[in-house]
Amino acid sequence: MSETQSRNTTAVTSAEGAQSPLVTDLGRTTIADTVVAKIAGIAAREVAGVHALGSGTARAVGALRERIPGGRTNNSQGVSVEVGERQAAVDVQLVADYGVSIADLAQGIRRNVISAIERMTSLEVTEVNIEVQDVFLEQDNQDQDQSQGERSEPRVQ
Repeated sequence: MSETQSRNTTAVTSAEGAQSPLVTDLGRTTIADTVVAKIAGIAAREVAGVHALGSGTARAVGALRERIPGGRTNNSQGVSVEVGERQAAVDVQLVADYGVSIADLAQGIRRNVISAIERMTSLEVTEVNIEVQDVFLEQDNQDQDQSQGERSEPRVQ
């Protein structure tokens, strides 16, 4: 083996054998995608100005799931992740409250999600992509409540 090939092999071995809190001489810790997605979802919801996470369909299914006895809130709704041995990438879909600066909201979400994931998992977060799908208006919610109230009254006596 030539000297150049030997150096390249050593460099690759050192990079692969590098220690991290999750990969040590004593073993490897694997963190499931669902764990990272839950952490990201909870961290994103903590930011003021986030009305809901997920697409309209996902939110509707989530609302039904919560109404079923024994049903739980899906903390990873609206969040997808890719998790490697040492890194994670996060995508978040959300509905923002009307009047909130979306740029500031995105910055706050990124900061909170990165901090939570890195603190709890020791994974390096390479990116947090945010897709704002809608803006929530309080008036829309009131209009919907009123229209539902009108429908519940009998049409004929």
